[in-house]
Amino acid sequence: MDFTIDFNRLLTVTFTLFAVIDIVGSIPILITLKEKMGGIREFRATIVSGVLMIVFMFVGESFLRILGLDKETFAVGGSIVIFILGLEMVLGMEFFKSEKDVKAATVVPIAFPLIAGSGTLTTIMSLRGAKFGEPTILIAILINLVIIFVVLKSLGRIAKILGPGGLIAVRKFFGVILLAIAVKIFAENAHSLIK
Repeated sequence: MDFTIDFNRLLTVTFTLFAVIDIVGSIPILITLKEKMGGIREFRATIVSGVLMIVFMFVGESFLRILGLDKETFAVGGSIVIFILGLEMVLGMEFFKSEKDVKAATVVPIAFPLIAGSGTLTTIMSLRGAKFGEPTILIAILINLVIIFVVLKSLGRIAKILGPGGLIAVRKFFGVILLAIAVKIFAENAHSLIK
């Protein structure tokens, strides 16, 4: 395992995960859930989603081997998922249906699938397949967990500051970033499909 950290690559991974998790774009949903559930256990939601992401990062490769896939092929597949997520954010359409069950407290649907959903887990595996390095991805996950915790703790204040228009603008901005990152990951790994 290579422990050297390239700041630019760390920034790319951190922003990719931030855009896919879309904690800011999820604020309206989270506020509604908080009201319906009578509160959110912010620390628990953050820890559970973090454990899911980290476990998936380390077990993901073994899982791929069982399926007979390599990292590059998975990175290409993941880049397509990231591209669709970006389109979803930019166009305001819902391609991935989220779980609407609000009775199961903090773990479902907040930790999973809102924070550590299929898009996030696929992205983590794609980034690993794109040779970003485990230490870089791990630090990016931890940075995002801090952001998630802060956002969950200050849902009301953030919603007031941004307003409905601000939330839409932020969501679309990160959607465009995701589209660009997806194209880059695809371009770097597509050669593995031609053998």
